[in-house]
Amino acid sequence: MILPSFSTLGSPLVSPRLGAQLRNGVPMAQIRRWAPYAAFVFVVFLFAQMVHFEERDLEQARSWTEKNPDWRYEVLTDGNDLRYVEYHYGPEGFNRPDIVAFYRDVTASIIKADLLRYLIMYAEGGVYADIDVEAMKPMSKFIPERYDHRDIDMVIGVEIDEPEWKDHPILGPKSRSFCQWTFMCKPQLPVMMRLVENIMHWLVDVANNQTVSISEVTLDFDEVISGTGPSAFTRAIIAQMNFDRVLAAEQEKAEGGKPAAEVTWDVFHDLDESKLVDRVLVLNVEAFAAGQGHSNSGTHDTRHSLVRHHYHASNWPSRHPRYKHPAYGQVEDCNWNKDCVHRWDEDVAHFATLPVIEQERIVAEKTKEREEKEAEEARKKEEEEARNREEDEKRKKEDDERIRAEDEARRLKDEEEKNAAEGRRRRNGKQNTSN
Repeated sequence: MILPSFSTLGSPLVSPRLGAQLRNGVPMAQIRRWAPYAAFVFVVFLFAQMVHFEERDLEQARSWTEKNPDWRYEVLTDGNDLRYVEYHYGPEGFNRPDIVAFYRDVTASIIKADLLRYLIMYAEGGVYADIDVEAMKPMSKFIPERYDHRDIDMVIGVEIDEPEWKDHPILGPKSRSFCQWTFMCKPQLPVMMRLVENIMHWLVDVANNQTVSISEVTLDFDEVISGTGPSAFTRAIIAQMNFDRVLAAEQEKAEGGKPAAEVTWDVFHDLDESKLVDRVLVLNVEAFAAGQGHSNSGTHDTRHSLVRHHYHASNWPSRHPRYKHPAYGQVEDCNWNKDCVHRWDEDVAHFATLPVIEQERIVAEKTKEREEKEAEEARKKEEEEARNREEDEKRKKEDDERIRAEDEARRLKDEEEKNAAEGRRRRNGKQNTSN
């Protein structure tokens, strides 16, 4: 078994800029178009305040190293992330002191985690995966055989494809997005730097509006999603596609051709198979986001499913809560179910028309219902854990008894063989004496 190597990321043998040039033996400007994915390092970076991996994290790590033994697996934590950014974006790297200073000043861990993955992928390229993502198939399957790797700069997958809710006040900004817990790209792609700079401008604006420094901003769930998460990731990618098309249109116009149409989410809606759009290979929702219960995401048993997201590292919403109605809770609990969302909208709208005393009665009633439900779920969970402990103890007892029985059988066999050998020795001794 090949175990993951959890690097502390000491200084590379060459500078980041020179290293990028040496990686394929071509000038920097040509890397984006020519670098084969097989030559890239495989990078999985973790951002979490932790000292030791839990067993479940090790299991996900092993899934990548076992299925991709020729790729390098690296983990970045809050113990070495700043050193990485300073090295790659300092004077010996891309010489972006503004990025280094910005990263140093950000304190919200989820903002740093999002920002860091974009910085890494711009600097080195390869594959990014969250620490709680399990590889189900080798990365060689990320690009179907019908495509030429040289035509592809980036591989992404659909996460949420619910355009019906694009105008919903809460769900709208999250209704159409690409997955950013796993993606692949070549180094120095403009879209990665576009993302980084968008985040910098956005967070500075937020800080100015709150009249605080960027280290003191407070953000809710939707602000994180739209500012640095999947929504920001998606906007940047589509914006880059259209920017590239504007440049191509100018060339087409000069040559008398017809420019390509604007890219919108309609291009990616309801994908059955992968689609190559402006050097970005977009995989359908089953590839990286199967089993969500929405967006026709299917299950992890389909041929398209490449990874499984276990979500056990996704605890950041506790520090950046979603909007929660005092009586009807979070609309996200509907998981994009049409009837549930409509009912939530109707209940919330009706609630707003009621007298305060009636609102208080409904809130008390719903609060009691939630508490009873949570208590029942906690009871069932406790019972399940007790059953699991009992089964574990039973299995352990059976294993101990089996081991003892095997040890006793071996002891008896060894004793029997020893006695037989002693008997042969004695017989041979008597025979020699008689001769």
